Amino acid sequence: MGQKLKAARAALHFYEEPFLSGESGSGAVFFSGCSLHCIYCQNRKISGGGPEEGCGELFGIEITKDRLADIFFELKAKGALNINLVTGTHFTPQIAESIRIAKERGFDLPFVWNSSGYEFPETLKLLEGLIDIYLPDLKTLDEGLASKYLHAPDYPKVVKKALEQMVKSAWPMQMDRSEPALAESEDGLMKKGVCVRHLMTPGSLKDTIRVIDYLADTYGDRIWFSLMSQYTPMGTLPFGELNRKVSRKEYEQAVDHVIARGIENCMIQEGDAAEQSFIPAFDGEGVLPE
Repeated sequence: MGQKLKAARAALHFYEEPFLSGESGSGAVFFSGCSLHCIYCQNRKISGGGPEEGCGELFGIEITKDRLADIFFELKAKGALNINLVTGTHFTPQIAESIRIAKERGFDLPFVWNSSGYEFPETLKLLEGLIDIYLPDLKTLDEGLASKYLHAPDYPKVVKKALEQMVKSAWPMQMDRSEPALAESEDGLMKKGVCVRHLMTPGSLKDTIRVIDYLADTYGDRIWFSLMSQYTPMGTLPFGELNRKVSRKEYEQAVDHVIARGIENCMIQEGDAAEQSFIPAFDGEGVLPE
């Protein structure tokens, strides 16, 4: 990616954790590009990941830092509960400046940093005082799987250091329970804190157990944990084990382990979450002025 910001969508998003989306939606800005190349990426049209790597220029529209600040205000006017910055690691300095511009103009919604977790602490320090909520993935703690699926064998080492910086920046957690109905949950709305996501992949239950144990041992209930079952095979992938959904048995065993570890701050997915309807349309909505 170049120096100019490039975004593919800016719209209300209703499929985040309930304490982020509520009923009004999270104001999600999807940036083009990614620091990883996950072979099973669902957003490959804008990320550059998956089997279609090198297929051409990624979809997205170049915008200025001032335009991004304007987008924040437009999403707030549409009812967004927060601003959800999705996969913007490679644009961190530019995004930080846009947040400063917006705050100088009186912007007051929480900012969410929604990332793969594959980023240096030095990068995250550029966001201190600007980001309220961190929503990182912890995709795997297995170097073999990280190399095979993410093209990043150092992912486990990098993501551990990133999580440490995120928790340091967003602790203590703050949940607004004054209007719990907004979040469809008694937990209310998250105003500050860290929620770590783990997308289970088929056949990798042992790795999921390892992730659960690491988070329980390291952070306990200082963070939220989102255990996701929505893995969706996208076309035919080169590794046969990835060409199916996560089984109900695999997911239930993972949930049982969360319960056994006494993790209370945990979100789980019920029903058939592995549907492509979770994938938004990357058509440039909201990126340019109407």
